[in-house]
Amino acid sequence: MIYIYNDYAGTHSTALAAAYHLKKLPLDRELTKEEILNTDYFNKLTKDDFGKFFFHGIDEDGNSVYTIGRKRNKLVVQALVNFITLLQEKHSHHEKIIFSNTSPTVPFAMTMGGFFSRGLHIDFIGVPLLVLGAKQCCHDILRLVEFTKQIGQSTEKKVVVLENQNFK
Repeated sequence: MIYIYNDYAGTHSTALAAAYHLKKLPLDRELTKEEILNTDYFNKLTKDDFGKFFFHGIDEDGNSVYTIGRKRNKLVVQALVNFITLLQEKHSHHEKIIFSNTSPTVPFAMTMGGFFSRGLHIDFIGVPLLVLGAKQCCHDILRLVEFTKQIGQSTEKKVVVLENQNFK
């Protein structure tokens, strides 16, 4: 199975989701500033990275975990779903793929932090807002990851898109 966490930039909530999924972050408490900032890819991607897949690792069940930034265009995920379905039909590739949108977990502080840090390159304003936002939403992201894994394990569908609108 392949898990793909996606959102606007692919560098904040998705990075945290992938790290939680792979048990690289503590599951039983609020994250520290250092844990947040040391998360793989957290606040490190640029506009040139939109649309690129980033591999984060293999989970305890042998499943691959990726992230992607799709900007505002949710058609990116739909295009990927259509392409994957075509490959599965034409080439008998039957790996289950779960797309999980992390955007609904993102608080205003993280949105503004990403804008200042990644958009305007003003880290002294953006990074503290990103840390604040990450602390505000870490429990929601963890619940989203647990839900995503549950769906992945229980569904028979080969491609699943989770919009996760109930996680804010």
